Amino acid sequence: MSEYDARGKLNRALLICVHDYTTLTDLPAVEDNAAELRRALTGTDLFTADEVTLCRPEEPWELVQALTAAADEARGLLLVHFSGHGWVGSDGGDLQLMVGASVPRQSHTTVSWQDMVLSCLDNARAERIVIVLECCYSGNADGAFHSRRKPMSLLMAAQPNRRIFSGDEPAGGTLFTRAVVEVLEHGIPGRRFVTFEDLVRELRVRLADERTPMGDVWEPRSAKQNTVDDVVLTFATPEVRLPTPPRVRLRRWFNQHLRPRLRLLLALCTVLVLAAAGLVALQVLRPLPDCPPALELRLLTAPEAEPALRQAAFDYEMSELNTRPLPGEGDLPRGCRRAQITVYSAAKDQVDQGFAAADRWQGEAKGTGRGASDTKGPDPLYRPGPQPDLWIPESTADYEEARRGMPPAGSPAALHNTGPVAYSPLVVGIPATKRLDDVEPVGASWRDLLAGTDSAHGDLRLLRPSPVLSGTGLLHTIGLYLAGDGSAIGPSGDPDPALAEGAEQRLSAPGSQYAGSTELLCSLRPAAGPDRRGGPGTGQGAHAAPLVSEKSLADFNLGHAIGSCPAQDAPLAPGDRYAAYYPRNVPALDHPLIRVDWRGTTDATPRRAAVDRFAGWLRDPAGGQRTLVGQGYRPVTGGAGADGGGQPVLPAGSPLRSSRAGADLDAPVNRFAVGPGQVARVLDGYDKAQKSSRLLILMDASTSMADGGKLPVALAAAGRVLEMVGDRHTYGLWTFPDRAHPGDRGSVRRVVPLGTADPARGKTELERIGRGGPGELVDHGAAMEEALTVAVREMKKSAGSNQAIVLILDEDDGGPGRAAGVEQTLTALLKEKPAVPVLTLVMGRTGCDTFALQGLAGASRGQCVPGGPQAPDLLAGLVASIGTAGRGDR
Repeated sequence: MSEYDARGKLNRALLICVHDYTTLTDLPAVEDNAAELRRALTGTDLFTADEVTLCRPEEPWELVQALTAAADEARGLLLVHFSGHGWVGSDGGDLQLMVGASVPRQSHTTVSWQDMVLSCLDNARAERIVIVLECCYSGNADGAFHSRRKPMSLLMAAQPNRRIFSGDEPAGGTLFTRAVVEVLEHGIPGRRFVTFEDLVRELRVRLADERTPMGDVWEPRSAKQNTVDDVVLTFATPEVRLPTPPRVRLRRWFNQHLRPRLRLLLALCTVLVLAAAGLVALQVLRPLPDCPPALELRLLTAPEAEPALRQAAFDYEMSELNTRPLPGEGDLPRGCRRAQITVYSAAKDQVDQGFAAADRWQGEAKGTGRGASDTKGPDPLYRPGPQPDLWIPESTADYEEARRGMPPAGSPAALHNTGPVAYSPLVVGIPATKRLDDVEPVGASWRDLLAGTDSAHGDLRLLRPSPVLSGTGLLHTIGLYLAGDGSAIGPSGDPDPALAEGAEQRLSAPGSQYAGSTELLCSLRPAAGPDRRGGPGTGQGAHAAPLVSEKSLADFNLGHAIGSCPAQDAPLAPGDRYAAYYPRNVPALDHPLIRVDWRGTTDATPRRAAVDRFAGWLRDPAGGQRTLVGQGYRPVTGGAGADGGGQPVLPAGSPLRSSRAGADLDAPVNRFAVGPGQVARVLDGYDKAQKSSRLLILMDASTSMADGGKLPVALAAAGRVLEMVGDRHTYGLWTFPDRAHPGDRGSVRRVVPLGTADPARGKTELERIGRGGPGELVDHGAAMEEALTVAVREMKKSAGSNQAIVLILDEDDGGPGRAAGVEQTLTALLKEKPAVPVLTLVMGRTGCDTFALQGLAGASRGQCVPGGPQAPDLLAGLVASIGTAGRGDR
């Protein structure tokens, strides 16, 4: 990972330390934080004394004023440190920073982290921003942080929903700040300097023996956004320190001594010129007007493509094309952004539902009343989000499927396919230690790959993203059905039902699919740890063959951030990587740019022109293609395609060129040539290959679920699961504990009986639970193992193999009073036939990292998903494979 060195640049450090409060408890130790941090920061080569500003705000406007000044002045590194009280509402929502006069629950007396601090920093001109939050509930800052466009690194003093000890320590600063100062002043053994990631790791080690007021391990958390490098925070080191480079000393001397004099000289010259020139000079030297508001374009895409397209949108906004005056727009000052692009993502089925209900989508946005709460059907404004101006799906197949779901006439949305902006061939990831005998990595047919991975050969589990939720999964299914023998796919022809069923038989199920290829690969990371976001367990990747894209597989091998898994320090070890096998004549992901025109839009002409400019820039080899290729995509320009006798030249900056990526640059890019009717018939064949199934949702209804904003996420996940209930599926909704039988630890409340086919009934019950009516949440502990034993025993009464339990809980409260043998009984039940996988969503602070939950996933051949913003879609991806034709015993 590269390091960002800000020495010699115009840096700023803002130290916000609030120790004296009017209505809240004073924090005497925070008073010393500012002096300690100033000494540590000015002792390095990064900050001079005049670049460090102290702020002890009494009113919110004082903090805002200091933050705005620092953001305006910094050009290199901007460091913002806050020590003081923090507060969140009962839902764990927007973090509020408390100044001297703040009063909890009076928002006008506090400073909003999301609306004020992040909004101000997102407009800063600094190249890199580092934020340190030392306050209670600092871990809750992570969610809003990921919606910003500036390169930022965030250090949070503790985990989400945690208070910390900070203010009553002995003199010399708070415990957390003293640890930070110690690292900044003395460095880390074996390191020539300390980066942001080094500081985070060192703090976790130093605070490992400390506890929060709630009794948990004090574990600082971190997050990074829109940056792949690491920021150097100090050049202190226990070893012999390297001399400061001459260029850094020169730039620093210039900034300290010459730049202020130049500013003074320039001011004097300006006064003389103005006095001599008079009114004429005043007219000539009139300052440029402020930049007018930029036109906002909303870009909808798939979750897998969102990070790359977010970077491309940022590069475009800063590009000359978007900031220079154009003919007919001479009144726009140079340097002002003409358009700003908001990038957001949604699963494929949610996008299809949005366009199918485009009239309601537009009605919700305009507030015309067509989106009233009593209106039946999906709520597009909630999911996938605001109506888009352009849509970049994973492939043209997604576009054709969305068009098929739209009404033939009367829709206010018109979709215009302008062509691809990037390619990524589809691959099968084969473990590097189990390369296939007699199967070529490039050009083998699907028939050969299926034979090479079956039980008589490689014995690998084929894992595919859900075709319902993922464009990658859909296109892989098209390749399996239409190019099974390796022949080219034309715009006509139907999939063979027997071939479709045979292909589905090789895909592992149930509970093996994911909502996208990146989350699927995240689940196969070889090393578990505190940042691990679920998965089948250590070692499972050696027996799996994921059906993904070339880009996502390269990201996996290179240790890049993928799905909800953060970036690693280095590429994976050779034995943990996958080799890419390219099935012959399977079309590549082509990421078409779809312009979305909405009927009645008053600014349709400039909006269309802005979309066309962005589309042209994305396809420009010197513009967006450089960004997308640098993210691991194949270019769309630079030579003939595979059907034209050649491939576009892959620039040197592509990560695919690394030998560690596992990609084969000789593999062709097969253009999408599937007809719209074929896409529909492939999906119809997929549906027919499914078997009837049963699903039981077992949800913790104890009052602790209402704390920390857990209940809305749990209900959203359960509602997302119900969306996966199709024509051949039945379900039930049970909750535990049961208020009617408080003494019976194994009693459950059968809210919706098992065997129900209509999802609407379950959604109605979930809404009622969400409203918090009397008796909905029970004020005594939820005994997970006892309730689960009842559910498993009920599910085992059916001989069907396609069934599963979705367990949603805060944490198991039944341990202290649990009868002996309950765990053994449950384990024995789970191992009996028929198989009943348990798909668990854990909302508690420990996540999936407990022995009981890991053992539950192993015994039932299920999965565990930790709570978080991605949890509903992750769980939906796993549920989507319940009822598939795959063999669950592989």
